[in-house]
Amino acid sequence: MLDPRRLLRWIYIGRLSIAAAVFLAAVRVWLRDDMDSADKLVIAALAFAITTAVTVASLAYSEIYRRPLHTNFLYLQSVFDLLLVTTVVHVTGVQESQFAALYILVIAASTLLLPLGGGLLIAALGNVLYVAEVLWAVDTRLDFAVWLQLGVFASVALGLAYLAVQLRREGEGKHQLVAELGHLRLQADDILRNIRSGVLTVDPDGRLLFANPMAEQILGIPLSEYLGRPVVDAIAAQSPALAAAVRRSVLDNVRTSRAEGVVNNGQREFPIGVTITCTEGDGKRTSRTTTAIFSDISDQKRLEALRLRAERLEGVAELSASLAHEIKNPLASIRSAIEQLSRVPHVGEDERTLSELVMRESDRLSRLLTEFLDFARVRVTHTAQVDIAAVARGAATLAGSHPDRQPGVRVTCVVPEDAALMVEGDEDLLHRAIFNLALNAVQASPPDGEVRVEAAVAGDELPLGSGVSTVAGIAIRVSDDGPGIPLEVRARLFDPFFTTRPGGSGLGLAVVHRAIEAHRGHVYLDSGDTGGGGGTRFTVILPRAPLIERAATGVTI
Repeated sequence: MLDPRRLLRWIYIGRLSIAAAVFLAAVRVWLRDDMDSADKLVIAALAFAITTAVTVASLAYSEIYRRPLHTNFLYLQSVFDLLLVTTVVHVTGVQESQFAALYILVIAASTLLLPLGGGLLIAALGNVLYVAEVLWAVDTRLDFAVWLQLGVFASVALGLAYLAVQLRREGEGKHQLVAELGHLRLQADDILRNIRSGVLTVDPDGRLLFANPMAEQILGIPLSEYLGRPVVDAIAAQSPALAAAVRRSVLDNVRTSRAEGVVNNGQREFPIGVTITCTEGDGKRTSRTTTAIFSDISDQKRLEALRLRAERLEGVAELSASLAHEIKNPLASIRSAIEQLSRVPHVGEDERTLSELVMRESDRLSRLLTEFLDFARVRVTHTAQVDIAAVARGAATLAGSHPDRQPGVRVTCVVPEDAALMVEGDEDLLHRAIFNLALNAVQASPPDGEVRVEAAVAGDELPLGSGVSTVAGIAIRVSDDGPGIPLEVRARLFDPFFTTRPGGSGLGLAVVHRAIEAHRGHVYLDSGDTGGGGGTRFTVILPRAPLIERAATGVTI
């Protein structure tokens, strides 16, 4: 449907053109010394002046001041145009004039501008004015030609009214469709700007058509500067795997699903999951496009590693429990027998030395089996409200007085005074886990080093899919400024019997992991990333106690 303001502009131009043409024609006739045309010249001049004034006022109302186009304003425009056409017909003569067809243009414009009844009303008024002009003319009767003209006016009005109704329906449907498309576009734009996956689209020449903010953040590239320009080479500098998948899709129309790659954005290196889709254009207005959807999957990788580690530890725990029970009893018998033999009279020095060696190694093996059983039996046996701040202070104090502490090593405990750091679990088991972490940090710290034990509400250390919300998580961080843990041993650090410390059993961190897992928590390691290029930090994430969590989130049960 035509825009009413645009249609009015054409009406203004046509109105001024007709008035000016009739005025110039009247002047030309008058200049031929036709004295009978003087009256018509005056009428044409007045019509031109009035038309100019009305058109300028209407133009100012609709275009300059941009006032609403009310129905009364549109009626006035149509009525004035009927009067102008009647004036033109009068000046040029009813019999000789060919301008009676202008009534049809006025009726057509009014049916497009006005409601259905308004267009028919203007057509009826046009018929009345035309009949009045015919009757006004000298020696003129309502002959067949006049009735035919009136019939044409009525037919045009009815036909155009029907077309106007159809156009309005189509226009309303179009406006509704445009509004819905606009709403969907806004929704899609909002979703693409807020999802945690990067999305970018390129054309068959590799020029960037779209990129959301997360794509810029993941790749570390100002992609907005590449809009309309080739971007695949810039992507290749950050992620060769992603660029290769995009290039393969652009050149060979190959889709990629659930692929993985690596991004190095200058700050860190992390894995990403990649999916590439293609859309076929119609070859005329739209062309084929390639869309890449990628996201940081480092958190998923960490959680998968935690899951595999938990499964591996569970299997080892079941095996260790059965083996420990089978070994401890014969071992106790062997030690007792050797102790009795060492007390037999007339035992030589060599026999006594060997007996002491056997008893000492038996005791060491017994301690190892006890730790083995502790590892196997790690489970929550008593559940209560536990103050993590108190647990952290107790573990820090105990580790700070341990005999394995190097000279000058300080153990600092940092916990908020007013925060409620309550969890639901086994206090002895949690104390053992935090103490093991603090003791490892003390043993790894050089002389005059510092060990920090911190407890606070969890924040950015929570990975996606951890199952613990920010407002419902508590973080315990144990850090030291030791040499750090080599990259090649980090993957096995929580495995049972794996140790890098001489004399260690390799069960301390395994017990920590099982204890935290038993409380539905997670343990993370950052080594060499605590500042200064060294040091190790373990982060324990525990869910808050249900009552505390509901109070923090404002949920009423």
